[in-house]
Amino acid sequence: MTKVLGITGGIGSGKTTITKFIESLGIPVYISDDRAKVILDTKEVHDELSKYFDVVENGLVNRKKLASIVFNDKTKLEILNSIIHPKVAKDFDNWKNEHPVALVAKEAAILFETGGDKLCDFVMLVTAPEEIRLQRIVSRDNANIEEAKLRMSAQLSDKYKAELSDFVIYNVDLDKAKEETRKVISQIGNI
Repeated sequence: MTKVLGITGGIGSGKTTITKFIESLGIPVYISDDRAKVILDTKEVHDELSKYFDVVENGLVNRKKLASIVFNDKTKLEILNSIIHPKVAKDFDNWKNEHPVALVAKEAAILFETGGDKLCDFVMLVTAPEEIRLQRIVSRDNANIEEAKLRMSAQLSDKYKAELSDFVIYNVDLDKAKEETRKVISQIGNI
């Protein structure tokens, strides 16, 4: 039976870097956000989105327009999540069945918010201090501090997520974070 390691962390935590490292160890990794983008541009989702949002333009979702709507209104974010996340969960199940190995990983920034943690055998939180996260977001996304803080506020706090996680990786020093991640993978492999 395939074990599932859920990987989560707030925006700017460095979860993508740690996820890529896990993948380099030979573990198949499902990137929820990437798959959600593919699913977002299906006719079925367009039809559902159009009931609530005017964001489908020329056969594609205007993601920037959608983000500006949902990151400023929690109710609208919940509507979007209720449309996308069940489809991502089903897609993950199909993907997992295509990878009959001992361990796979599922990366999702909002793993707990969507209940995705309940489908994982273990959960690993990648975290970093808020100041570092803000610097990473501003640098990576060419965003300003206010935009970065708004995105961070749309997610559960790392303190809350840490209490629900089996493992916590502090991603300040990348070499140390990779070594801690390697220990987690080794431990899970022996459970």
